[in-house]
Amino acid sequence: MPVRRRGNKLERWEIALIKAMVADGRWPNDQDILAYFTRPTRSINHRAISEIRSNAKHAAIKATTADELEAFIASWPEVDPETGLSLRGDELLIKAREAMISAVHTFNSAGLTFRAELFIVTSVIAWTYLMHAWFKREGIDYRHTKNVDGEKVAAKTPSGAEKYWELGQCLKHARSPIEQGAKDNLNLLLEIRHEIEHRSTSRIDDALSAKLQACCINFNDAIKSMFGAQYALERRLPIALQFVTFSPDQRAILKKAGTLPRHVETTMDNFEQKLTPEQQADPRFAFRVFMVHKTANRAPGADLAVEIVPPGSDVDQKFNMALKEVEKKKYLPAAIVRAMKEEDFDAFTMDSHTRLWKRLGAKDPAKGYGAIAVGNQWCWYDTWLNRVREECQQHPERYKTAQADMLDQG
Repeated sequence: MPVRRRGNKLERWEIALIKAMVADGRWPNDQDILAYFTRPTRSINHRAISEIRSNAKHAAIKATTADELEAFIASWPEVDPETGLSLRGDELLIKAREAMISAVHTFNSAGLTFRAELFIVTSVIAWTYLMHAWFKREGIDYRHTKNVDGEKVAAKTPSGAEKYWELGQCLKHARSPIEQGAKDNLNLLLEIRHEIEHRSTSRIDDALSAKLQACCINFNDAIKSMFGAQYALERRLPIALQFVTFSPDQRAILKKAGTLPRHVETTMDNFEQKLTPEQQADPRFAFRVFMVHKTANRAPGADLAVEIVPPGSDVDQKFNMALKEVEKKKYLPAAIVRAMKEEDFDAFTMDSHTRLWKRLGAKDPAKGYGAIAVGNQWCWYDTWLNRVREECQQHPERYKTAQADMLDQG
């Protein structure tokens, strides 16, 4: 059974046109009128036309002029030739696709110096339009609002236009369809954008490349899951060809040659410290691949510039072994407690720590929070330190004396 979406409704400009069509008399059948306003991204019930014809709904909206109706009929169907999207009705989705295509083309263009900065700004616009298109279809009001005399009204820009949510606000919405790894990626890029918006930077392309690649893949996955595979960007964005190969020595020289601005480096470090190791390893946060020079043994394989290694295969296991962390940082319980006190959770004690790990069953080896190591003692990993930090941040009334005192006084 098809899902009826709250956003599957006619817009004011469409209602005005339908009223003109009804008054014109050339379309006595509601179904004939409906054909002009149904499109792949939105299904309208024929009852909506009947309600307009009978003035059961939208009585206050005036019909368009005869000239405006003729202009609409003459230009119909006004669609994007590649996707079939309505240039007016699906404007947000079209803009989202075009902005991301522009971001990728800009980054891949030869001779540009500030490619990462340009990509980030343009891709944020793409994601914002994509989220707005989804909210609109789902019937979610994505405008900033304010209270005026007890009534909620849309906030306006100085020029009088309605103010819509920025990308950060879209990602925070309870019904946001974006997965956590992709949210982490976008939130980092938003912080980087704030840093570069009003300050010059030197080249940051190399330091951000994995995050930018993840941003592209996440966008393509999101537009397919939210609107359909027919709107994917694979056909528009071919594989980028390069004139160079990178040996380890060349890679080292490139890294030394590029100086990452200190304020950008600090922003990235501060953001990533808030993420768990699992979040940092999520390919939706940062997409990394191996580039291995390979001579094909047979002709068909020689035509492949990229080879996908199946998960769980012998090659995949060897790569994982190559990347396996040799030694994880370890913490004794006292170090965990000390770290929390340094972060102003002064009421977090050794007893608090013991109660927490017992409640969460944190010494279960399968959870990966720690292991028996130093002097046959249980030691904790960064994953547990981050989990303790999360607990303290969620319950400051338990772990900060000042917060507890305020509650007692209340």
